[in-house]
Formats: sequence, C-alpha cells, structure tokens
Amino acid sequence: MSAFAPQSLPDWKRAVLKVGSSLLASADTGLSPRFALGLAQFVLASRQAGREVVIVSSGAVAAGRALLPKNGEAAQTMAAKQALAALGQAQLIALWQRFFELPAAQVLLTHDDLRNRRRYLNARSALLELLRLGAIPIVNENDTVAVDELKLGDNDNLAAAVASLVDADLLLIATDIGGLYSGHPQRDPDARHLARIETITPEVMAMAGEAGALGTGGMRTKLEAAAKAAQAGIATALFCGRDAATVTALGQGTLHGSLFTAQGSRLSARKQWLRHAPAAGALRIDAGACAALLRGASLLPGGVRHVEGDFRRGDVIEILAEAGQLLARGQAQYNAVDGARIAGRHSREIEAVLGFRYDEAMVHRDDLVLLASHQSDHGEVAA
Repeated sequence: MSAFAPQSLPDWKRAVLKVGSSLLASADTGLSPRFALGLAQFVLASRQAGREVVIVSSGAVAAGRALLPKNGEAAQTMAAKQALAALGQAQLIALWQRFFELPAAQVLLTHDDLRNRRRYLNARSALLELLRLGAIPIVNENDTVAVDELKLGDNDNLAAAVASLVDADLLLIATDIGGLYSGHPQRDPDARHLARIETITPEVMAMAGEAGALGTGGMRTKLEAAAKAAQAGIATALFCGRDAATVTALGQGTLHGSLFTAQGSRLSARKQWLRHAPAAGALRIDAGACAALLRGASLLPGGVRHVEGDFRRGDVIEILAEAGQLLARGQAQYNAVDGARIAGRHSREIEAVLGFRYDEAMVHRDDLVLLASHQSDHGEVAA
C-alpha cells in the first residue's frame, strides 16, 4: 500500500482517467496487461456504481517500437515516431478492449482540435454520445499527424483538456509513483509526500522532476494538468497505478496519493466564462421557450423566433425575450445561417432541413447560463 495517508475522493459522477506509458509498456516487450487490468476493473466498478469514465491512454509509440525492435535506432526521426504511433494505436486499443465486454471506442485528438471552435464542439458531442451509448472512450493524442503535439505535447495536459471538454468532476492521473513529493523520493532522504495541495504555486512546480524514459511527461506535466483542471473547477487525484491496493481503494472512494483541489466549482467556472465572453449574436425566443429556460430546459429551435448577428457554431450568444429582455447567454450549437433555417421548427426536422444534426437544441442547457435576475444565489432558477 502507498505511504500516502488515506483521504476521501471528492464526489464525482464523471471522471477522466489518464494512464501513462510507464504503466502499460516497457522498452522491450511492448504493452502489458499487468497494471492495466486493475485500472480497467476500477472503470468497470465505477460504471456499475452509475459513474462514467473516459480513459486517456498513452503507450502507442512504445507499443509500435516493440513491434519493430530492429528499427529502434532508426526510430528517432519525427516521421519514424509518427509511424510507430500508427502501428501502436491498434495494439493499444486491443489491450483495453480485452478487459471490457462493452465496446471500447478510439478517439484521437490534437491540441488543435481543442482550440478550433467547430472541432472542439464536434469532439465534445462525440465523447458525450459515446458515454450515453455505454461505450468506453479511449482518448489519445493523434501523434501520427500532429507533429507539434508529438514533439512538445503530452497526455497529462491532454487529459486536463478532455476533463474540461466533457464536463468531468474529477481528473485521475495514474502513474508509477505514489504522488507528489517535496523532492525526488529516491534521491532526497528528506523528501516529504504531499497529500493535499490547495494551490499549485511556483514553489510546488519547483518540486517537479524530469520526464520518464518511456513517456513524454513527468511530474511537471502532471502539475500543469492539475493546475489547468483546477482553474476549470475540476479536482485532480494523482496516485500509483502499479499498487493494486491503491487502485482498489480508489474504487471505494479512498485516495492514497495526492489530491489537488479545484479552484471553485466546475459549474461556476463554466458559467462565469459564459457570462463574460463576448457575444457574437442573439436569439429572440417566444414565451413558451422563456418559461422552459426558467425551468432549466435547453433552448429548442421551435421556440426561436428570430436570429440576429453572424455567429458561428460554438460562439457565445445572447438569448432575448421577444420584447428584447436579456434572459440568458450560451454557446450556439448551430451557426446563424443554419439557425435561421431551423428556427421555429421541431427538433426532429433539423436533419431534414439541414442534411445533418449536431444536437436537438439550439443551445443546450449545459452550455447556458441564466442571468442573475432570473436565478437565486445558489444557481437555482427563481420562481
């Protein structure tokens, strides 16, 4: 069992589990189920408890390198590493799929997918739909085509981005050490384990070591990921994925490792962004849609009377009553042109009109914030 004292995990319904290369692969033998099995059992136990888990898994390049051991010296160029990633992706998904009766779905992302507004929403919609269908999403960086990401990126920061993308409550980072120490535990006899970190300060960042032999990250990238998650209102748990007792305890709500607390709630972080981001347009809605919004519903196209502005999918827009009263702000699921075409129509008509459908709503309730005059201080809709 880890030397870290037990502490309770925060309550969560959806988590992102990041699994590093050091838990899945060796430099010589490729992928191994030794530690992955326990983590997969945690995922299954979580699902049986009514929770959802998205896995962000490293290991593709290491798996590809093991397939072509004689080409190890030649696999130092960027093109060679991209080829190894392509070879290893199939091995990586096969490793995870063997543990689940439910289908495992491969999702390859680049940081650019998370910066581009349209691709961001497409990735979000796909991942949420996979969870709704009961599949196990396995996310990895698309190293085969993303030159900059393969050279500079890491799956720790990708996991933090995915946690924000899917509105996760918790980021879990499984690694080969027990948690965060004040110094290198094998080199500094006075190194202390830090079980709870409220704020990631420059002093905390200075405790980070160098990257490991197999992965692209290290403790520094894990701290960077935890800091990004905290800013999005998501707590991060760092633990040893090699310790079976630690992983088992995790499934029972107990962490033997380091907990990085969230800075405010996940909901408040997203709502604050929606409140203050520049609006690119507006939707005027009828009285029935107004009442539905005040009850906490999504904005469906049937309640939209007029589309204003030239906004794109993913832009923040204002939602107005027909008389012009500002009711809410949210992220548009359709651009202004498509929104005007489906305004006033039933959601089931969207695909027939546009030839495609992103969502049944013009603005989903998860991407919408009612203004203060229509909410209580606790974020609940006022009567």
